[in-house]
Amino acid sequence: MAERPKVFVARRIPDDGLNVVTAATDATVWPDDLPPPRDELLRAVAGCDGVLTLLTDRVDDEFLDAAGPQLKVVSNYAVGFDNVDVPACTARGIPVGNTPGVLTETTADLAFALMMAAARRLAEGDRYVRAGKWKTWGPMLLLGPDVHGATIGIVGFGRIGQAVARRAAGFGMTILYHDVQQADPAVEAEHSATFLPLEKLLAQADFVSLHVNLTPETRGLINAEKLGWMKPTAVLVNTSRGPVVDGAALATALRDGQIFAAALDVTDPEPIPTDDPLLSLDNCLVVPHIASASHATRSKMAEMAAANLLAGLRGERLPTPVNPEVYERA
Repeated sequence: MAERPKVFVARRIPDDGLNVVTAATDATVWPDDLPPPRDELLRAVAGCDGVLTLLTDRVDDEFLDAAGPQLKVVSNYAVGFDNVDVPACTARGIPVGNTPGVLTETTADLAFALMMAAARRLAEGDRYVRAGKWKTWGPMLLLGPDVHGATIGIVGFGRIGQAVARRAAGFGMTILYHDVQQADPAVEAEHSATFLPLEKLLAQADFVSLHVNLTPETRGLINAEKLGWMKPTAVLVNTSRGPVVDGAALATALRDGQIFAAALDVTDPEPIPTDDPLLSLDNCLVVPHIASASHATRSKMAEMAAANLLAGLRGERLPTPVNPEVYERA
């Protein structure tokens, strides 16, 4: 790259990746904690050779038109890419990169932490103490279900789902799973996991953990009907994407005791409005999309996003392309 290419970075990312980008390019980095408003985003990408986006930045035809025909690469700082119109990028010959793999274990850690926190009512207990309500030890205070020896139903048995299964095995849990395709028998044996149709899994599981991509088929996957299949003692955990769960139906199920509790890392929309019914319920734990929020993981994501961006600017194949067909098309 004889001339320093022009790039836009839609949020400050860890220095492990950002320093590499700023050293090699003429980079503009959005300085605020909040994402750029749409009109400012479109102005910022105008004339750029590459862009590094987040899940909050919608990349569509309008975005691509604003950037211009010289745009060479879109690097998404996330494993997911439902914010990117990938076919539109492919049609224009623009490779799209993401940051897969590195989030697996960290996300599984949080999924299991949420499961345990919801079961043992940790957020409720913390609020109870801070409100000055703790007067004595009581045999009926903040009771919840055991995690060890329980049955977990994992919906989506990819890398993260299997990582959750490994943690569940350490707690002596019975492991059920559902996916669009049954896993290889060797994978099932490795995790002592049993495949079930979704209806049977939801009916048998004490804990349900969601690990699916957001697609037209998974949008609203957990709705009023599916919540009705679950045990009244069950806990639902979502670390996948917010729209996978019908939030209004979940609020009703939690309020009416159809299920025991829920723990959400993702919501629909994000951020969740402060007047959302889910936030009024003690049996719903909500955290702000922090599944990958460890120092090591976020730094590795930054390195991968930078590597994708710079490879695209050089006209090289991205290390982790979402649309490898763009190279066949070329």
